[in-house]
Amino acid sequence: MMLSKKFKDNSSSQGVSSSFPDEVLERVLGLVGCHRDRSSASLVCKDWYHAERWSRTRVYIGNCYAVTPEIVARRFPKIRSVILKGKPRFSDFNLVPENWGADIHPWLTCFANAYPFLEELRLKRMTVSDESLEFLAMSFPNFKRLSLLSCDGFSTDGLAAIATHCKNLVELDIQENDIDDRNGNWLSCFLENLTTLEVLNFAHLNSEVNFSTLERLVARCRSLTVLKLNKNINVEQLQRLLLLAPQLKELGTGLFSQDLTSLQFEGLESAFIRCRNLQTISGLWDANSVYLRVLFPACRNLTFLNLSDVTLQSDELTELLTHCPNLRRLWVLDTVEDKGLEAVGSSCPLLEELRVFPASPFELDIIHGVTESGFVAVSFGCRNLRYVLYFCRRMTNAAVATIVKNCPGFTHFRLCIMDPSQPDHITNEPMDEAFGAVVKTCAKLRRLSLSGSLTDTAFEYIGKHAKNLETLSVAFAGRSDRGMQCILSGCPKLRRLEIRDCPFGNEALLSGLGKYERMRSLWMSACDVTVSACQLLAREMPRLNVEVIRDEEEDESRANKVYVYRSLVGPRKDAPPFVLTL
Repeated sequence: MMLSKKFKDNSSSQGVSSSFPDEVLERVLGLVGCHRDRSSASLVCKDWYHAERWSRTRVYIGNCYAVTPEIVARRFPKIRSVILKGKPRFSDFNLVPENWGADIHPWLTCFANAYPFLEELRLKRMTVSDESLEFLAMSFPNFKRLSLLSCDGFSTDGLAAIATHCKNLVELDIQENDIDDRNGNWLSCFLENLTTLEVLNFAHLNSEVNFSTLERLVARCRSLTVLKLNKNINVEQLQRLLLLAPQLKELGTGLFSQDLTSLQFEGLESAFIRCRNLQTISGLWDANSVYLRVLFPACRNLTFLNLSDVTLQSDELTELLTHCPNLRRLWVLDTVEDKGLEAVGSSCPLLEELRVFPASPFELDIIHGVTESGFVAVSFGCRNLRYVLYFCRRMTNAAVATIVKNCPGFTHFRLCIMDPSQPDHITNEPMDEAFGAVVKTCAKLRRLSLSGSLTDTAFEYIGKHAKNLETLSVAFAGRSDRGMQCILSGCPKLRRLEIRDCPFGNEALLSGLGKYERMRSLWMSACDVTVSACQLLAREMPRLNVEVIRDEEEDESRANKVYVYRSLVGPRKDAPPFVLTL
């Protein structure tokens, strides 16, 4: 749905009305949870537009510069929950400089006037200061839920402000942020009478915490269902927390390595036995096979096992998975090797999501890792697989064709060959036919990441067959402008295109003139694009924001990093000097 349609009055249907009473329409639309479905409903007629406007309590904004907070507030007067995303996704790879923007504070100042009843804020890749967190805590008396993912700019002092002033806090989820971790005293700032907490995640903070404070907090909050601890919580302390909160559904264990007596081991095992509702386990830093055995009593009902912080070997994973018959999601490191993935295929028939991360991403010559054999083995045993992120040392066209034949229901297929220019290691052919098989076989595919040696043929396949593709990520691939042109002339539902280190130039960029307004964003870096081509794009498409991010000592005629996105409000006002707005 185009942003201009989503936030402007539906003038094309002003003369059309609905026979349903407003109260009925608002009640019915209030039951629709998907933001896309609600946006589509608002286009039916004038009455539906207004009913959707007044009944919406949640809003999702995929780009904080696509619209202003004032426009959002005018469009939706009763919002209680906001999901807001900021920087381009490639900021996760340090391709976006610091101080690029995406400051949350202007949004908070607007919402303080428009939505004093705001209860929930979920931010991703936003810049958040301690002052903003304090303002948030002081300005919204009914605030309940805060989630910060891949954000930066704040410290544990900001968390202390949230803990001090949010008297009805239900969720505090701090995950993978660039945070100034000064100390763990912020946990002691929770009010002594706070009993409402249901979600507490500080797994990625490094500082020591006052365990007695944490213990009292967990004891008070009887509705706590998600608790994710950092590495400074040892297994003995974990046992005490589990005894206080046997109702937990999601657990991040903290450090899972320590010398325990047999009595302490039995006590920890007994604590896990009491956790009958546990569905997710993560953390497990430094775990070994001895400690993994205490998990066995809690594994039967697990649906998600996150082992991405544990360097397990294949035999350790094999033994653990035999106790997890209901697993739907599994994250592991490639230290499990192909033999460990064979165990996944034989033990996890209900698996829907698999992510295999590299333990040593910058060491291409190491011996361990996973190959096409492990992936094929998973596909034979896990026919319900829908989502895969697979970092591997090698792959073949035939293996990928077998995988998607076994699992044609893929919606997300993210294959990352560690050597980005590696061909099929058996035939030495490009990996074109592999991704051709993916897009021809997986009709529901929405997200695709490409890697390996690829010619323009792969992009021809994608443009022709990927009818439902929404996000495409490309790196070190293609031979000419034709590759990108095929994508932009096909893929009717494409919303986000991310390209880096590809031989695509001005002709490829300008071939998307008829496409970009229907997309959310385009990112190009280390391609063959010039500033003059970006200027032409900006002139031809005035409703797009075209930004060139400059590096030091860069040729002024070159556009090494280009970010293009649709916007209702024109160029942003807070662009730093290194961002050239066209």
